[in-house]
Amino acid sequence: MITCEFENGNKAKLRHVVVDVLVVEKNKILLVKRAPHLSNGNKYALIGGFVDSDETIKGAALREVLEETGYKVEIVRQLKVVDNPDRAQEDRQNISFIFLAKPLEKVGEPDNESSKIG
Repeated sequence: MITCEFENGNKAKLRHVVVDVLVVEKNKILLVKRAPHLSNGNKYALIGGFVDSDETIKGAALREVLEETGYKVEIVRQLKVVDNPDRAQEDRQNISFIFLAKPLEKVGEPDNESSKIG
């Protein structure tokens, strides 16, 4: 949860907005292995992360894929919104916008959040 203070001085606890991206090609899904230094490190996961305050959810999806894998992708469609606040053993609640994408080209290398992609 994020604690926010509004212009009128009121405070509220808000949920994080995140994106997750299923990058699919030839019936295979591209996954990332989280780097060991992260709280969820050494686990395979969908590509994704937090939406920045100055971007759209589609923009966040494109950015996260590029950062975590080095691939440029094309968003095919938005698949689902997951807003279930019941996250056992988690310290945060997310609202996740899930996208389907297809890879276009590899233009870089993964950032330090990913130890492996495949």
